[in-house]
Amino acid sequence: MQLNEKATQLAEEGHVIYNLSAGQLPIKPPQEFIEKLQQQLNFLKSYQYSPVAGVTELRKKVLSHHKAERNLGDLSELDVLISNGSKQSIYIALGAVLDPGDEVVLLAPYWVSYPQMVKFWAGVPVSVKSNVFDAYSPSLEDIGRLFTPRTKAIIINSPNNPSGTHYTEEWMKGFAALMKEHPDIWILSDEVYSDLSYFDPKPSYFYQYDTELLNRTIAFGAISKCLAATGLRIGWTIAPKNAITAMGKIQSQTTSGASALIQRALVDFDFNLIDKFLSPAKAHLRRSANVVRSKLRESDLHNVWYQSHSAFYFMLDFSRTPVFLRYSAADPQGDFSKEICQELLEKEGVALVPGTDFGQPNSARLSLTMEEVPFNEAMTRLVKFLLDK
Repeated sequence: MQLNEKATQLAEEGHVIYNLSAGQLPIKPPQEFIEKLQQQLNFLKSYQYSPVAGVTELRKKVLSHHKAERNLGDLSELDVLISNGSKQSIYIALGAVLDPGDEVVLLAPYWVSYPQMVKFWAGVPVSVKSNVFDAYSPSLEDIGRLFTPRTKAIIINSPNNPSGTHYTEEWMKGFAALMKEHPDIWILSDEVYSDLSYFDPKPSYFYQYDTELLNRTIAFGAISKCLAATGLRIGWTIAPKNAITAMGKIQSQTTSGASALIQRALVDFDFNLIDKFLSPAKAHLRRSANVVRSKLRESDLHNVWYQSHSAFYFMLDFSRTPVFLRYSAADPQGDFSKEICQELLEKEGVALVPGTDFGQPNSARLSLTMEEVPFNEAMTRLVKFLLDK
């Protein structure tokens, strides 16, 4: 937030700023969805309270779509809760399963809100590290070593924000086998970017390889990314019925039901149009990912490159770049993510998100969503900065 304010200030002062911090597509939702919203403006129920758990037709539609997309069988033991975005969904899911002192395992790099949400419910976040050599896929052995009798849940996010990767089929199969050895742990699966992979193979999920794990899986989705509708705040949870019931009680006493207007428009919208809508965006993300690769390799910074293939992001490891030597000389163990991002913004006008709160020290997240010409210029400036000893 501080760097964003600084970027805004510099832009107002006349500086050219390349803001690579954006976590959203700079496009409107599909026209078909916009038309459904417009049509719903004429109906009384679009302005009245929605059921706390969500409009029944939409809940059934989400479950049916999930079943088809993941090629799953009988889901009669599962239910759906519609919330005000996936962030709220994850927050109340943690409230439903955690008691004070319970541990929640997080896979770094992780979304910045996860540890804070755990702490809100008096839980204890415990993180597993990863690195650029493994394209930020944590070791299953390291995950298993963190499980204790106090471990109540684990959160996985694939495709991942901030790394821009999704865990492989082999990893997911191994994760399924690991979780079968720990039957008392809830698995929270943040799948909000599942439609946004731009290199094959597409994401797959652990419960597809062992459907028994659905009995303790809480999966999350939203329209924010797949419909370029971050401001409309509709997300959902797919989970066993007892978990949905508990989550519904929390939602009832906090926000009540989500927007009736948007829910009813989604009931009429064809979810099968999502892939076609996202096709140009995925082509753009693929081009941007290739620019990152070429710019880093041309400048002999290939040791910080890995292949991003999903979501909007790339995680830049400062610790393996020449510029880092200026910072680490005084304190080899320090985390200089914010200081480096601050200098980069002031010198080159490029805004990144420091990696500290993603659980990844001495790094930064850059977004691939910017238009092609300014993105190329931003990457040229970024590489120039990274090479400055």
